[in-house]
Amino acid sequence: MKKLAFLLLTIFTIGFVQSQTKKSKNMKKKILFVVTSHDKKGDTGEETGYYLGEVSHPWEVLHNAGYEIDFVSPKGGTPPVDGFDLKDPVNKEFWENKEYKSKIDNSMTPLQVDPSEYSTIFYAGGHGAMWDFADNTELSTIASKIYENGGIIAAVCHGPAGLVNIKLNDGKYLVDGKKINAFTNEEESEVKLTNVVPFLLEDKLKERGAKFEKSGLWQNHVVNDKRVITGQNPQSAKSVGKEILRALNK
Repeated sequence: MKKLAFLLLTIFTIGFVQSQTKKSKNMKKKILFVVTSHDKKGDTGEETGYYLGEVSHPWEVLHNAGYEIDFVSPKGGTPPVDGFDLKDPVNKEFWENKEYKSKIDNSMTPLQVDPSEYSTIFYAGGHGAMWDFADNTELSTIASKIYENGGIIAAVCHGPAGLVNIKLNDGKYLVDGKKINAFTNEEESEVKLTNVVPFLLEDKLKERGAKFEKSGLWQNHVVNDKRVITGQNPQSAKSVGKEILRALNK
């Protein structure tokens, strides 16, 4: 009788542990979106900020898949917005979502972020990112911790400015030896900001050892190399969201 009771207890314990393990695996960690706090294009007098479509389109894909998304910016609070076009139905859906409009308007500071809560960090673009992403050591530390924990780092358009100074535990740059794409030199020239931005993103990524890929002007181009997902321009934003989702569901 004792042997039978012991056997039943063992079977129950194994079943409970397996169910808890399965439940733990199925829990969806949150996704962290990074947006710029910078609102001016150099000394041109032109305003900038995060590009709305580069937030809304990945948000739509990941939100509809059941992921919770938080927002962080270098300064926290309400970040400036660029590319404000509510004729785009996805932009409109995001902007009129009370929960997420409140979240982005009350973005966290980097010091308020616990990297262990996130499966993914995504750097949205907008020209402002060129001034306040690359040298933000707090954001780089958050990203490296998420990546070293097995998470995903993603970015689109000028968002990869946030990747250029991320170093891993082995001392190497995150992008070194990886296929990466971002806003290209040709696209920067096309918008006449080559001599305005503090550096050319394509050139800087190459300096860091990235295997830079690109398509023609404004073409959708996304690459995933060892859990680093990058998109070339605003036209690539939704595809980046889809690639993040695919990687999370592996």
